[in-house]
Parts: sequence; C-alpha cells; structure tokens
Amino acid sequence: MIPYLSNLDEFPPTANALTDPNGLLAAGKDVSEDTIITAYRLGIFPWYTEGNPILWWSPDPRLILYPDKLRISRSMNQLRKKNLFHVTLNNSFEEVIDRCGKKRHTREDTWITSALRETFCRLHQRGKAISAESWLDGELVGGLYGLCIGKVFFGESMFSEKPNASKISLINLTNHLMSRGICLIDCQVDSPHLRSLGAELVSRRHFEALLRELVN
Repeated sequence: MIPYLSNLDEFPPTANALTDPNGLLAAGKDVSEDTIITAYRLGIFPWYTEGNPILWWSPDPRLILYPDKLRISRSMNQLRKKNLFHVTLNNSFEEVIDRCGKKRHTREDTWITSALRETFCRLHQRGKAISAESWLDGELVGGLYGLCIGKVFFGESMFSEKPNASKISLINLTNHLMSRGICLIDCQVDSPHLRSLGAELVSRRHFEALLRELVN
C-alpha cells in the first residue's frame, strides 16, 4: 500500500517507494509550483494520466547525465556541421510541451496533464522551466523541456518529428546548461536512447546525495 497525501502532507521518505523499477511512492497532493519544486528537490516526480489520482515516483536506479560526459557521435558532429537545423532556447516553450504531450499518446492518456502543463508554463514564466527547439525550414521538428533548480536540470520530456532533431536540441541545451554552471541532468527513468548519449544509471541513494549537494 502507498500513502494518499493531502495537500498539507509532506512526502514520505523515498526509501518507502515500492521496489518495482519505477519506484511508486505516494498518491495525492497537488501539482502546484511549490509542490513540484519541493518534490523535485527530493528526487520525486509526478507521473499519472488525466482524470486519475496524482502519482509520485522515485525510481531506483535513476538515470542521470553529467553534461560534460555527453557522448556526441562522429555522424552527429557531421550533421551539426551541416547546419540543417536551426536551434533555439526558450523560443516556443508551450508548443514544445504540447508536442511532447502528443508524442505516441492520445489526449486522454498523456502523462502531461492540463494541470501539469499549466504549472510548467508558469514555471517557465518565472525562468525556472526552459526548453530547447530544433527547426527545419521554419517548422518545429524537435525539442525538449525541463526544470532548473540550483545546479540541476530535471529533464521532463522530448519529442522528435525528424531524425536526430531531439538529439540536436539536447546537445545545444547541454552546452547552454554547462555555461550556466549546471552539473547534473536528471533523466528520471532508464532509456536506451539517452544511454547512447552518455547517460548512466546510479542508485537512488547516490542520486539523492548529489541533489543535496547541488539543488541548493
């Protein structure tokens, strides 16, 4: 059994999360800006579908990427030199989050619910949530978004409608994050795509130790 939290309840210790691969921790609360920031500082994130209870997760192991360990293949470097994509930052945050929500999902089962969308758009207006976009012939074809707290970027989602468009966005964003002093990118759950780019799995305990050092 997992606890059902009221808006005033604190999150339980992450060690209480279920031992399934994704680490279900609790249900309930809200997805306000303050709750999201509090949760992310603890290594907890929401993942649920529209119309269902809010679920909170703390995976063990956790997928992370050190920005200076981003792996760029020779073919990707060659593609970047061709300048086929025009890459921007914070140019179309709302469109990026909407495209991520539609990726392989219908409106009914996307994990980017209307409440989460509104919260992240407000966090973007406060300069805490950022996006990177890749354009081809004036059309948005790839991008990603996430949340910055301290020296950590918490990646939320990415989409790609042309080959390598999301990778180009990630490379550009990673360079930008390093210039801002970001030391860690949280990728949440395991992904072969992100591991091919240099992401690695670490224990929850190690991840939370990194957070305690970096989010402040």
